Amino acid sequence: MPQFVIEREMPGVGGLSANKLKGASQTSCSVLRDLGPDIQWVHSYVTADKIYCIYRAPSEDLIREHAVTAGFPANSVAEVRAMIDPTTAD
Repeated sequence: MPQFVIEREMPGVGGLSANKLKGASQTSCSVLRDLGPDIQWVHSYVTADKIYCIYRAPSEDLIREHAVTAGFPANSVAEVRAMIDPTTAD
């Protein structure tokens, strides 16, 4: 299944409490359950003013539907074409 990187511009998100982040995670998971098994949240990276999320889904449209339903921005959605890491250099 295709994998996507979602960039969410959320000023100040890096200063949210653990409880606020937990609440956002719960909202996301609730919407994912409603959308069914074709979309999966892998993990996210929280920075000062953005969240970068990794999702698996059959289409960008389903990623955007999740964002709208959950009330999260999806400023950029890009399909992953390849993955590299330090072992790629070997």
